[in-house]
Amino acid sequence: MRPENADMIVAETTDALRRQTAIWRKEGLTWALVPTMGALHAGHLSLVDLAKDKADRVIVSIFVNPAQFAPGEDLDAYPRDLPGDLDKLRAAGAALVFAPDVRDIYPSGFATTVHVEGPARAGLEDAFRPAHFDGVATIVAKLFILSGADAAIFGEKDYQQLQVIKRMAQDLDIPIDIHGAPTMREADGLAMSSRNAYLTPDERKTAPALHRALQAARMSILTGKPPRAACAEAVKLLKMTGFAPDYLTARNADTLAPVKDPQGEPIRLLAAARLGNTRLIDNIAV
Repeated sequence: MRPENADMIVAETTDALRRQTAIWRKEGLTWALVPTMGALHAGHLSLVDLAKDKADRVIVSIFVNPAQFAPGEDLDAYPRDLPGDLDKLRAAGAALVFAPDVRDIYPSGFATTVHVEGPARAGLEDAFRPAHFDGVATIVAKLFILSGADAAIFGEKDYQQLQVIKRMAQDLDIPIDIHGAPTMREADGLAMSSRNAYLTPDERKTAPALHRALQAARMSILTGKPPRAACAEAVKLLKMTGFAPDYLTARNADTLAPVKDPQGEPIRLLAAARLGNTRLIDNIAV
């Protein structure tokens, strides 16, 4: 494993990334990829820790991907702090940070994208952000190919995204092991997210109600209530606390299809809701 005090490499171009991975390949090393959009918090750093257990070196990509933002979304306002991110990753023991310019990833004449179905068309995030997962799949496929990583680590907070990426890698025969990492939470249960910075102080106090609503639905299902009824009650709780829910639903944990047999299939509860101007997502296993 890489010593904690080794110098971290910052690659700003695809050529620089490939030059370094070519050196590692000659040395017989393995490496894991942690894709991020920056504005790193403890949740991201937990992915780096897991990646260090999976390979000899860890690459962290920092790239705010315009292809996954729809018009009117927060692309321009998305939090960015590259110097702070580099300090955190250096302390965390990352071997290389890939921080390319948009023009390097999407050069003039770029015309090929990845279109995804299956878990990407489950009526969850895709119902509110129709082009989102095509943008995610395109950049992740590029990162897999550019890095040549042996493994990749994604947080379970973006659970639908994780399932989409697993399906894509399987369908396209990309030789990479994909690992999901548990959602990191604040002390009050709020899932860590870069977008939590958008919350006002009062909204921040209310925000943990999203996790509590999911927990309430989980307990109801475990005590025998039908998933649809349990989720409907949880939606009412969210509305009472000031959220505007987009969805709170029970799905098959593998396919994201609606649950048909609560006793015989793995269940994941997923939710998205707006609080003021901020949209939060969360999920838990049943």
